[in-house]
Formats: sequence, structure tokens, C-alpha cells
Amino acid sequence: MKLCQLLPLAFVSLSLHAQQPPTPAKRAAQQFEKSDLNKDGKLTREELPEGFRANLERVDANKDGGISKDEHIAAFTRQQGQAKKGGARPVPPDIESHLDFPYADTDNPRPRLDLYLPKTRKSDKPLPVIVFIHGGGWKAGDKSGGLGNIARFVQSGEYAGVSVGYRLTDEAQWPAQIHDCKAALRWIKANAKKHGIDASKIAVWGTSAGGHLVSFLGTSGDVKELEGTLGKHLDQNSTVACVVNFFGPEDFLTMVRQPSTIDRTKGKDYPEALLLGGSVQERESAAKEASPVTHVSKGDAAFFTTHGTKDPLVPFAQGQEIHAALQKAGVPSLLQEMTNGGHGFKSPILDDRVKQFLDLHLRGIAAEIVTTPIVVEERR
Repeated sequence: MKLCQLLPLAFVSLSLHAQQPPTPAKRAAQQFEKSDLNKDGKLTREELPEGFRANLERVDANKDGGISKDEHIAAFTRQQGQAKKGGARPVPPDIESHLDFPYADTDNPRPRLDLYLPKTRKSDKPLPVIVFIHGGGWKAGDKSGGLGNIARFVQSGEYAGVSVGYRLTDEAQWPAQIHDCKAALRWIKANAKKHGIDASKIAVWGTSAGGHLVSFLGTSGDVKELEGTLGKHLDQNSTVACVVNFFGPEDFLTMVRQPSTIDRTKGKDYPEALLLGGSVQERESAAKEASPVTHVSKGDAAFFTTHGTKDPLVPFAQGQEIHAALQKAGVPSLLQEMTNGGHGFKSPILDDRVKQFLDLHLRGIAAEIVTTPIVVEERR
């Protein structure tokens, strides 16, 4: 395993605003603070992006089950040296990449997207597209990690893939994040013909904060006042065909009362408060507007929600709430319980069910998708 694979790619992004770039150690410390969601001085498995949790043990030098700031800085510094030697994760050879499209037509480096196309297509027909939106508590993460989730679909020759970046809470508050994501969808639709994409067959997939954003996209396609005015393609809409929601927050008002390792009853430095510009209690109206459950209505996109029963950051009840609201409105919805699962998990059974769901709603392949609970083996 290369050192460049040990930490989230989000941790290696350069400072975008300082005229004098900070030292690697300072950048590492800044990224650590952003990712330490519960402010306990270490990064737990749940606070790491999904694709990097398997590497926790390699970075956890003292084997206490988490990554301390010193451990993170040491690994980050080693990673930087490796990156200078060409250690960046390559795009698979059977995927054609087009990176950093400025979908909002601004100079800001965050509202950009990466487009991935198969070099060999299974059909001459336009490809359905899977759009991945990263997590990180709306304050960390970047689009570079999206390929790891969608690569297998693009490599099949049956799908196109897109990974979307958006403004984080260090520079913008809600609704900037959803305005960015909607502008990205409009850009995809406006440029679909050029890239051989089917604009009517778009799935959005996200994890954690990204799960919140894709859930919002799935329920707010008919809410014009939340579209925003970014980009050149305001003649397009932001509706999607289906949603794959991995453990996203769905109702900020109920989540503050649900058990979590993040104390949402006080202070203003927890993720949702930073997103809203104040505590949920103080910003109740904004919290309600920013909650996907608020906008559920008949005709919304079909949902596949998966959530761990032992999620310490976003309670399992959040997945249950969006599922119940969708069902009540008559919207096709599946809830996949991950028994013993935390804030992130891996399962080949889950992978198969997600593929069935996407094949059904984007390619018309009939399937009876089973959602019996999947038991996640607890890590010691």
C-alpha cells in the first residue's frame, strides 16, 4: 500500500485562499480540525471518508483506535513527499477523464466537476450517468475521492460518472451548497449530448453530508426558489431519476434530539450549525428548509437509503425518517439496514443491491431488490 493511499485525498488539497501557502504541517493540522467532527482530538473510523477507513490501522501508530493530530501530520508529510514522486492515484486505463469543469462559471476552484467516461461503451445509445457528491460534514472533503465509488460502473461500459465539488462552510453557508449541486446538474444536462450522456437518466449518490445533498436533490426538484442562479444553463432543471443515499442527515430538527457522539444541544461549531450559520435551535426556520424531509412530495425521485444501526454521527433514525416520509407520499423508497454498521461500511451484498437499484431506474432492467438487513462485522 502506497503512503499516498493512507489518508483521504481531501487532506492533501492546497490552501486556496492564502497568498503564501501554509507549510504541510500547518495544512495537515487545519484539515485535522475540520475532520474531527466530535472534537475529541482524534479521527475515528467514522470520521474518515468511506474509502480510507481500511487504512486507519496503518496510520494509527500507537494503536489506540484513532488517528491523533501528530499521527496525521506525520503521515501527511510522508504523503506529500510521495506525491511529489508521482504517487497520485491514477485513473484506471479503461476510463477517460475530463477534470475540473467550472460548472458555475466562476474562478472558484470548489464548484467544479470531474467527468468520467468509459473508453469502450457497451451501446451506441447515450449513457445514463451516476453523479457522486462527497461527504465531510460540509466542511471537508473534495471531489477527487468520487472516482473510487463510481469507477466500477464506468468501467462496465454501461454508465458515465461525474464527481461534484461544492463550496464548503469555511467560505459559504446554506444554501450555497445545494445551489452548487443544482448548477452542476444543469451543466450536465446542457452538455449531455456533447459527451454522449442521457440527460433524462441521472442518479445522484452521496455519503454523509453528500447523502444529505443528494437527498435534497431528490426531493426538491420541484421547488423553484431553491434552484439558485449559478451558471449559464438556467434553462435546464435539476431533477434526477433516482437517489442513492448513504447515511445522510435528513431532518436537522429531530437530529439534535437523537443520541450521537456529536453534542448538538449546545455550541455553534458542530457541522449543521456551521452549515446554517448558527445552532439548529437558533436557526430553526433555515434548519427546516435545509432538511430533505421538508420537501418530500409525490413525484420525487426514487430512493435507496442505507444506514448503519450504530452510526455514532448521524443516527439511524434519520434514514428511517426519510424512508417513512417518502413512503407516505407514494414515492418508491427502499431502506437498507446495516446492522451494527457505523458511519460507513463495506459489503459486497450492498454493492449488488445498489447496482440492481441503479440498473432498474437508469437502464430499465427489472429486479426485485431485497432489503433484508445486512450484518456488518464489528471491528475490534
